[in-house]
Amino acid sequence: MAPDPLPTPENRPPVLDAEARAAIEAAERHHAAVFKPLPLVVRQAQGCWIEDTTGRRYLDLLGGLSTLAQGHCHPRIVAAVSEQAARLTHVSRAVYTEPLGRLCALLADVTGFPRCLVMNSGAEANETAVKLARRWAYERRGVPAGRARVIVAEGNFHGRTLALVGASSNALYRDGFGPFDGAFDLVPYGDVEALARAITPDTAAVLLEPIQGENGVVVPPAGYLAAVRARCREANVLVMWDEVQTGFGRTGRWFAWQHEDARPDVLVLGKALGAGAAVISAVCAGDELWSVLAPGSHGSTFGGNALACAVAVAAIEVIRDEGLVERSAELGDYLKQQLVGLRLPKLMDVRGKGLFVGLELTAQAGPARVIAERLLARGVLTKDLRGSVLRIAPPLTVTRPELDWGIARIDEVLREA
Repeated sequence: MAPDPLPTPENRPPVLDAEARAAIEAAERHHAAVFKPLPLVVRQAQGCWIEDTTGRRYLDLLGGLSTLAQGHCHPRIVAAVSEQAARLTHVSRAVYTEPLGRLCALLADVTGFPRCLVMNSGAEANETAVKLARRWAYERRGVPAGRARVIVAEGNFHGRTLALVGASSNALYRDGFGPFDGAFDLVPYGDVEALARAITPDTAAVLLEPIQGENGVVVPPAGYLAAVRARCREANVLVMWDEVQTGFGRTGRWFAWQHEDARPDVLVLGKALGAGAAVISAVCAGDELWSVLAPGSHGSTFGGNALACAVAVAAIEVIRDEGLVERSAELGDYLKQQLVGLRLPKLMDVRGKGLFVGLELTAQAGPARVIAERLLARGVLTKDLRGSVLRIAPPLTVTRPELDWGIARIDEVLREA
């Protein structure tokens, strides 16, 4: 829920009091320098608003990198954490727990897939999908041992494990981490014919994001997802949609593949499944696919733990009960219309679906990181992508007045000399 009234617009960088300086100093001194955070220390949050150590509020248009679909500290999510933590957190998959059963049944209902495997991070879930596809290719398709390949797209981001950075076209993710197994084939994103040409008898699957997030919120041409599905069906190749970012209403559908006739064979989920309160992901597929894995062939110590599963059940129920999918579709259209209507010379493109939007800046605007810093000074949290794109992905609970407040700040910053 938003503060009432909305904050009075300001234009000043965050004030770092003693508490904030101590937090930053400790992190800079003791944490590996693999992140470059904005100069803000967040102490608490509610709904679509975060608060720093001085009490100043900021509109969160980042949404925990698409994780906080339900908003910060949603009361039903907080209750699920509290109630489950007081009862049972973890016992391992050596036994069953009631929250795991509830989550699996709910995922089957929401996704239409009868079976899932619950993991932790999105990267783990994508690794699981690749392992599943390779085993299926060997046991069901007769691909010779050690030759199964997976097609991925240039500009992809499926995670940072060794196998998945080996599938990346981004030198920043790859350099210095080889050797890689080389069992991935890169094709241009959005080019169906290039993908079709890349399919060989050894191809097990195609793994794609329905919208590329980290590459700048890149939306493929209309009909691309359905065409990929059709070509893969013809070639008896699995379609695996990585919906870690786009799933659970982010694009105005429960899942982004639903914008077209593009039902996958494997659906990879994460982020919003844990509502920012639990680390959890899931891989959903049919019984025939899962039949190639036997007990012991794959798993996870914490995958499917009781606490994360209870949170995930509440996360899905909040999205369903509060109509957040429909809200994302409606407000996403409104957001894009308003931004385009500003006719800002420094704004080259506004793209995305639902509340998953990328703002492509012109060279005149300067680096997107600088724009993100200027927006932070105005009380808005965003994040730069690829040097020239701002990611806009607020909680799906955001209101129209809150969006208007954020749009006004974007307008101010991009009109500055």
